[in-house]
Amino acid sequence: MTATATAAAAIIEARDLGKTYGKGETAVHALRNANVEIREGELVVILGPSGSGKTTLLNMIGGIDTPTSGTITVDSRLLNDLDEKGRTEFRRDVVGFVFQFFNLVPTLTAEENVRLIAELTGHGDREDARKALEAVGLGSHGDRFPSQLSGGEQQRVAIARAVAKNPSLLLCDEPTGALDLETGQEVLGVLQDLNAQGRTVLMVTHNAAIAGMADLVLRVRSGEIVDTFRNESPITAQEVSW
Repeated sequence: MTATATAAAAIIEARDLGKTYGKGETAVHALRNANVEIREGELVVILGPSGSGKTTLLNMIGGIDTPTSGTITVDSRLLNDLDEKGRTEFRRDVVGFVFQFFNLVPTLTAEENVRLIAELTGHGDREDARKALEAVGLGSHGDRFPSQLSGGEQQRVAIARAVAKNPSLLLCDEPTGALDLETGQEVLGVLQDLNAQGRTVLMVTHNAAIAGMADLVLRVRSGEIVDTFRNESPITAQEVSW
């Protein structure tokens, strides 16, 4: 963790955050009484098995889902107070999303895939798309279609698409889940580099090995944050092995 991250104020604060689906006997408590404080510039891993509530937590931080109880403040915005229009603007202006599956448009080149999101959000243009591809090591691949790229390269295009609009937060849900070790290390290296440039990165994973590269680890089980710890000396992406 950098000195900047150590001294930084919290960019995310959740207090007694909860999410329940359904009512009565059929209610499912996806998340209960979560208390989280994340500093600007940190790399955070939310670790837990499938169905533990980690993606629910990430989705509430990203404004995709709304809490049933508690409060959540992100980048000085109390998300509880935002209506649907406000949450849409928050996602557009503040958050970049990366998912396990790349969801690239197959008929568009890498550069066009990145530029599409930048232009739709009003936060970027062709030059921003090129810079984003360069940032993930694909500056020379802009004219290639997804079918001409490896799985790791497609995921890096997806990351470039997320960062082209220069979001404060980069939220990643199982970004290496569909990749082998070597390719996964490459993608993790890109995320670590983006974090080193000052961007706050949150990564959901079931892979405990990835926790070693985080500044902060939130361990989630059965809808609760059961452990929170910091790594004094995070490892590099190339040191991660599974």
